[in-house]
Amino acid sequence: MIGCRTFRGQILLALVVGLIVDHAAALSRADVKLPAIFSDEMVLQQGADLSFWGEAEPGEVVTVNVNDHSAQATATDKGLWSLRVPAIEEFGPATVTITGKNSISLKNVLIGDVWLCAGQSNMEWSIKHAGNPQAELAAADHPTMRFIQIPKVASTAPLNDSRHPWLPVTPENVRGLTGTGGPFGQGGLTAVGYYFGRELQQKLHRPIGLIHCAWSGTVGEAWISDAALRNDGDYAALLARAAKANDDPNQSGEPNRASVLFNGMLAPIRTFTLKGAIWYQGESNAARAYQYRRLFPTLMTDWRKEWGQGDFPFLFVQLASFMPRLEQPADSMWAELREAQTMSLTTPRTGMAVAFDLGDALDIHPKNKQDVGQRLALSALYVAYGKSITASGPIYRSMTVEGAKIRLQFHHVAGGLVIRGEQPTGFAICGADRKFVWAKAQIDGDALMVWADEIKEPVAVRYAWADNPAGNLWNKAGLPASPFRTDDFPGITVNVK
Repeated sequence: MIGCRTFRGQILLALVVGLIVDHAAALSRADVKLPAIFSDEMVLQQGADLSFWGEAEPGEVVTVNVNDHSAQATATDKGLWSLRVPAIEEFGPATVTITGKNSISLKNVLIGDVWLCAGQSNMEWSIKHAGNPQAELAAADHPTMRFIQIPKVASTAPLNDSRHPWLPVTPENVRGLTGTGGPFGQGGLTAVGYYFGRELQQKLHRPIGLIHCAWSGTVGEAWISDAALRNDGDYAALLARAAKANDDPNQSGEPNRASVLFNGMLAPIRTFTLKGAIWYQGESNAARAYQYRRLFPTLMTDWRKEWGQGDFPFLFVQLASFMPRLEQPADSMWAELREAQTMSLTTPRTGMAVAFDLGDALDIHPKNKQDVGQRLALSALYVAYGKSITASGPIYRSMTVEGAKIRLQFHHVAGGLVIRGEQPTGFAICGADRKFVWAKAQIDGDALMVWADEIKEPVAVRYAWADNPAGNLWNKAGLPASPFRTDDFPGITVNVK
């Protein structure tokens, strides 16, 4: 009898515990929940409808209020909700509340400009390991500049959330986070993004939010959605390789598979309202530079579609110099990748920061991130903010053969061409045999004349066409010319998929 009573008691206790657990779970499900991108200290985008989303009990009505602007949504049968709060035009502090069966208040929120900072290692590189680190860390005191680090996650399916808080840029936050995790600093602040944001804040006097979303050594296709890649047969080999890797459990954390970083790092934040994006990547795609001519615009178009904000500004860094400098002109994968990047400027509302002059022959991670950030900020001021400034160095426009010389014309001359140094460097010229030799050059008004004594009937000119090129052509606005070639001879990456 005692055993029977004990047994009945255990059953009763189990039922009571079960009811309590079920009740607690029901209460938990009823709570309105936000993804981590919405947190204390965050920056919300000024002048654009603000996208919010999250979880709630099916059928629950959720209200989001930002200052005196609000919107409502009803959770779906899967417990998901999304809405857009009407645009707020004023910069500065914001009061944010999210209300359903519970209420969430977010503290110390600012209305400003939000920039997505993405790419591979040169975007991920931390302030501590860039140039002049001690002084820069000590001066990193900008309470109205905030950043959030998106955790590194590779996923075969889109994720709904990632976990990391927004933080103000202070010496303590930046020094503490970059103190571990090596030069990339798991959780550290991107140096390029920081110097970009600092320049914008100095020029525009408004809060700046930086979403740091980068992973060293990664390929461009990893950052593009599966749907965008499947729409183009040119990417069949990339998708097949990814499918094979996805079937191996041993490669579950491998980031260099098509779409896995889009799924794991971008999907959790897509639709968070942005001002624009900055991008520093390409080193890992240099062996497939011809393909990058289409892959990179595919990435930009894909992100703009996923965010649903139209053609938001997209600014990028052209590859810096790397590897030994050659004595004679030669083909170059990195030159072809830079060319692909330059060609991507035909995509609307884009801007490029030339950086080959800032590189390091011995280090794929050049330390001078300050000038990179400043040049990106110039592009932003022109493309995103409509400032009447010169934001680019000379870009090759056209050529004409004049006897034994070739006349080159450029966009973005900005008051005149400049040769920095006693003699022009980095120019090569060829005849019909396509054998390039080093050339002489001379400024002629807004044009440049190029020739070589041994080439009597010139066909084409190249400038700064190398992994680690020389080149000293600038404009009077103090910006370097982009590497270029006037020919379309097949390069060494033309057939690599």
